[in-house]
Amino acid sequence: MARRATKIVATLGPASSDPALLEQMIRAGVNVVRLNFSHGKAKDHIDRAALVREAAQRAGREVAIMADLQGPKIRVGKFAEGKVLLQQGAKFVLDASRTEPGDIDGVGLDYKELPRDVKAGDLLLLNDGLIMLTVDKVLGEQVLTTVKQGGYLSNNKGINKQGGGLTAPALTAKDMEDIRTAMAFQADYVAVSFPQNATDMEMARQLCNVAGAEFRHRPGLIAKIERAEAIPNLEAILRASDGIMVARGDLAIEVGNAAVPALQKRMIRMAREHDKVVITATQMMESMIHAPVPTRAEVSDVANAVLDGTDAVMLSAETAAGNYPLETIIEMANICVEAEKAEDVKLDADFTGMNFSRIDQSIAMGALFTAHHLGCKAIVALTDSGSTPLWMSRHRIHIPIFALTPKLTTQRKMALYRNVRPLLMDQSVDRDRALGEAEEHLKRRGIMATGDIYAITCGEPMGAPGGTNMLKICRVS
Repeated sequence: MARRATKIVATLGPASSDPALLEQMIRAGVNVVRLNFSHGKAKDHIDRAALVREAAQRAGREVAIMADLQGPKIRVGKFAEGKVLLQQGAKFVLDASRTEPGDIDGVGLDYKELPRDVKAGDLLLLNDGLIMLTVDKVLGEQVLTTVKQGGYLSNNKGINKQGGGLTAPALTAKDMEDIRTAMAFQADYVAVSFPQNATDMEMARQLCNVAGAEFRHRPGLIAKIERAEAIPNLEAILRASDGIMVARGDLAIEVGNAAVPALQKRMIRMAREHDKVVITATQMMESMIHAPVPTRAEVSDVANAVLDGTDAVMLSAETAAGNYPLETIIEMANICVEAEKAEDVKLDADFTGMNFSRIDQSIAMGALFTAHHLGCKAIVALTDSGSTPLWMSRHRIHIPIFALTPKLTTQRKMALYRNVRPLLMDQSVDRDRALGEAEEHLKRRGIMATGDIYAITCGEPMGAPGGTNMLKICRVS
């Protein structure tokens, strides 16, 4: 299999829950498995996490598990007939006090705060923007609207407000319970839906750390950027998170489809500058839910995200409910490999004007620079926390970074880092023996052969977090 730097996140669902198929998908290139907490009960997620761990073990790979929280349910209620056909120009009432099922004239709301969040003239987008309602006025708990763009509206479809402005908190009571479930199986990452600011992410981290304390586990936190309000707060959200997800679905509805491509580029660039990871998501291979091959536009979309520098590309319904989950992974992996071949390496320009106050960060940058100019076969980082490989992975280089760690949790977390191959290796020995074992480790795996030059970083004393202070250039004997 060709070497691939960009990672693949696949959503687990009915289409991919067969153990043999899941193992094939991991072998074909899945690096992170997403569990969607919008569906299923706590026990379902715990069982699925076990399924992932077992499939990964059989495949001989280590994958990360990402628990994706549902977030606030900003949705309409249910209809007596399951759905209604709204005609353009018709009147329709969204009623927070309504308890009976909806009909052609109106429907109840799961999101009871809507009447306080909107005013006359606002545009509401329902069902992923396929239906548009203009707010005429608000009467108590009722939002009176006129249908601007009609279509079928069915049970529990989502509501967005153009330009943003819905006040729903990012973390609901269900999310708090789900965080406890995710910590019970030690999810490597927790994705937070609809955060508006850094405070939402800080609160999520506190909840994760408290729930994970008994397991001595601290997950990485991913902020899903899907609200208009999150865009001006992007830098603060990044600082409070371990990474972001460019969640193009809801974001496109709030800011408009045309604004998303430029925002995607900006978010990826900003995440890399802040030493954070970034996942590009939503409809990447949408047609492969039903077709065995992607459209040319989808191929370009995935390739462009790779060229932008995303750490990972994500699949949702394609692998959760699609007809071709394995084929989708294979196609996506191939697109990533081809796109990476066209990447420019601009390390010299990257380092111009950069200042490093930390020794470990300076060593990481020195390893990249030296390996690039010497034409090393590999960069090897002995790491406890994973920080050194993370810093290295923020810069484009066509040399694989092998991160050797004694910690399983660190190995799994690094599964999301671009161009980093995390491997488990005991490092309780002295430095010289550890360096020798690292070389043997990679020789056994066929990664390096006699005569190859590689760069290796480690810390003295061994095993001290944040202690990387040595760079050595070696030739395989």
